[in-house]
Amino acid sequence: MDLLTLFIIAIGLSMDAFAVSICKGLALRRITLKEAAVVGLWFGGFQALMPFLGFVLGWGLQSYIDAIDHWIAFILLGIIGISMIKEALSKDEEESNPSLDIKTMFLLALATSIDALAAGVTFAFLQVNILPAVSFIGIITFTLSAIGVKVGNVFGTRYKAKAELAGGVILILMGLRILLEHLGFLG
Repeated sequence: MDLLTLFIIAIGLSMDAFAVSICKGLALRRITLKEAAVVGLWFGGFQALMPFLGFVLGWGLQSYIDAIDHWIAFILLGIIGISMIKEALSKDEEESNPSLDIKTMFLLALATSIDALAAGVTFAFLQVNILPAVSFIGIITFTLSAIGVKVGNVFGTRYKAKAELAGGVILILMGLRILLEHLGFLG
């Protein structure tokens, strides 16, 4: 997997965390560098950990499903993307909670990184060099989450749905690209 593809996947995966970070920024009265770093570390850490765990799971299954790995990657990324798009288009408003305590942040980080677990499974099938990949995803998510806290504090939830929508579309397109490359339609 080339660096550009990994970067695009990292952006797509980080959009849930970015959207929740915007909500955190909205809920906080004033933002400090420490608060932005705490949010970034939670989300970036989980976005790095979960694809690693998915990779380990997928690696154990790789020999059994090598012939259909591109379809699995396409389906998983498509499901994740569609889910993000549905959430972006949903009219339900989420409650903003200003707390950065361990329990709250753990649950938010876990919830926003489930899609990264599935992406990690696809990385095993694509034989991605996992440690640099998950580090890159973690750094991108950390950065976007820290920025999201500030954006939320300044602009509110105006961009939350757009971020989730963009992330969903990116993941669907990446899944389609993987499938088309494997089928020989892209060089």
